[in-house]
Amino acid sequence: MNVVNQKYEEMYQAATRYYIQGETMESISHQLQLSRSSVSRLLKEARKTGLVRISIADQIGSQSPIATRLADLFGVRVHIAWVRENANEDFRLDAVSRLAGKILTDAVDDHQMIGVAWGVTLSAVVKHLGNRPLVGSTVVQINGGGNQFSSGIPYVGEIMNAISDAYDCKVVLFPTPAFFDHEETREWMWQESSVKVLLDMHKQLDLAVFGVGSLGAKIPSRVYSGGYLDHETIIALQKDGVVGDICTVLLRQDGSYQDIALNRRATGMTPAELRQIPRRLCVVADPSRAPAVLGALRAGVATDLILDEGTARAVLRLAK
Repeated sequence: MNVVNQKYEEMYQAATRYYIQGETMESISHQLQLSRSSVSRLLKEARKTGLVRISIADQIGSQSPIATRLADLFGVRVHIAWVRENANEDFRLDAVSRLAGKILTDAVDDHQMIGVAWGVTLSAVVKHLGNRPLVGSTVVQINGGGNQFSSGIPYVGEIMNAISDAYDCKVVLFPTPAFFDHEETREWMWQESSVKVLLDMHKQLDLAVFGVGSLGAKIPSRVYSGGYLDHETIIALQKDGVVGDICTVLLRQDGSYQDIALNRRATGMTPAELRQIPRRLCVVADPSRAPAVLGALRAGVATDLILDEGTARAVLRLAK
């Protein structure tokens, strides 16, 4: 047996004995004729490589009163990351992203189509993914990322590749602008055979993960700060009651979106299309995004809402 195979065998034996058979480290070190510190390192490596995955049984979501109220109001599973009230925005985002990374890693499975929308929140989430090699799975971009200043590929590709590396799955990019200049361009592009293949993939998704864009976010949403929309357009959207977006499809606080003119040029999946996906993780970590979160919930985009308590309270105050 070579050194690599021997180490894997020791790691497997240690993990099996410790996590499944309930043996102590002292017992395992005696059985494997290793030091206790060596067994500890093997168990740590088993978690790091994905041989052992530790997850919280959170399929029903958090059970706090605030989580239950949100769940009852909107028919979603609510997962709350506990953050102190005076936490700054960066700490809040990191805490929620850690929880979202664990939930996403627990949710993915072999032979899945996993849809991903780019954004500030997803950039944070992918830093906290567990290592879970999958068989036959594909991660698919679900909204275009280009604008007049950038193709968006380096930024979006970084998010997609991080997921691919964590889950050992294939990446399919969606190389279109976030918003076309003309409705007709979008209509013609949607007839192209290569684009039709991608749109068909969107219809086959098993799982999707996305953040909530907001015109009034303390941590600026990339779609409103990255050159995708000019100042005049943003002012016009505000006058029309737009509070934010899901997958770069704009929406109001009441959940309406179909009559917003800019959406006819948008490339992201609409709330109606998202609702066809069996599991949909919506991640948000900013109380100032509460109007957009409320709009998203009223549009029925999520099966799972992952957020902090402060943001949850802000959404509930608006929902009254």
